[in-house]
Amino acid sequence: MPRLNSAKHGAITTLSAFAALGILAMPPWIMAADKTPPTQAATAAKIPTVAVQGTAGSANETSLDAVVEAVRQTTVSAQVPGAIVSLLVQAGDRVRAGQALVRIDARAAQQNVAGSAAQVEAAQAVLNVASKELDRQKQLLAKQYISQAALERTQAQWLAAQAQVKALQAQTRIAEAQSGFFVLSAPYAGIVSDVTATVGDMAMPGRPLLVLHDPSALRVVASVPQSMLLSLSDKLKTVRYDIPGLTGQTSPRAPIQTQLLPTVDAASHTAQIRLILPAGNAANMAGVTPGMFARVWLPATGSTAQTDTERLFLPNSAILRRAEMTGVYVLDAQGQPRLRQVRLGRATGDLVEMLSGVRKGEQVAADPKTINAL
Repeated sequence: MPRLNSAKHGAITTLSAFAALGILAMPPWIMAADKTPPTQAATAAKIPTVAVQGTAGSANETSLDAVVEAVRQTTVSAQVPGAIVSLLVQAGDRVRAGQALVRIDARAAQQNVAGSAAQVEAAQAVLNVASKELDRQKQLLAKQYISQAALERTQAQWLAAQAQVKALQAQTRIAEAQSGFFVLSAPYAGIVSDVTATVGDMAMPGRPLLVLHDPSALRVVASVPQSMLLSLSDKLKTVRYDIPGLTGQTSPRAPIQTQLLPTVDAASHTAQIRLILPAGNAANMAGVTPGMFARVWLPATGSTAQTDTERLFLPNSAILRRAEMTGVYVLDAQGQPRLRQVRLGRATGDLVEMLSGVRKGEQVAADPKTINAL
């Protein structure tokens, strides 16, 4: 028994000595909560970063979200009912003015045209008989074999037959015109945006079958709050636009023409502003299509003007774009990258203004591709 107590006492003494000397060590990230594990520290060390830059200046412009739309966009519908027997185009096709787009079953209309033409021929035959009868009655009246009243009755029959021919001819022309409604043609040269019908569907008057737009005439449209309308009306020449994410369109530029509509929407209390873009065949308009997101830059006056405002910038290479999301990888307190969504402003050279999402001095991954590679 004494030997056991002695052994136990020796073990306790040994452990106490190791603890005093620091030999009984634990991992540093366990003993100190504010320390970063070696693997995380190594990962953070591999990430090249850039700091969010701040520039004090005059924010003399304010931006509005806008959209690109076609000046001429048409929804093609049928004027007559019938089954669709042929779709001659598909979405994305370029068409010329007058080109056939959709064919509707026109067999019943063709029979109506044939029936009307036959009725005209029958009425024409009756008119010929009435004309000959009128000539004979005139000869008999000259020899005083008939009365004047008999001649007038014959003349009335001839006039009625003549009117019947004209009426049936008008009906035939109507039938022929309606038969032309069974082939839908392009009203102008453009691009088919969407086809909403398929072969075999029943076309009804007013039902949309396809959408067509003219790519050579585009505009940027935005809604302006009524508080800015008074100061904007005499400064339309200074309005600019840009189309983020599209090569050659990321810096604000002047439109061909600016139009501010004179009415204000009663629900949103905004007025629409339209910026006419250069012709679609211009070199710098390649890739611009209706529906794209755009921004309109208005001169900031009155309550919207700001001076000595801190403006934040990041290199364009540090921005991650995934479909509708735009973000950056911001390093947290432990040096780990965290994806954060941001809102972009105007671009100045290689720098892009950060309207929201980051603060001055924060460290951001210089290249988002390096995060996925780690």
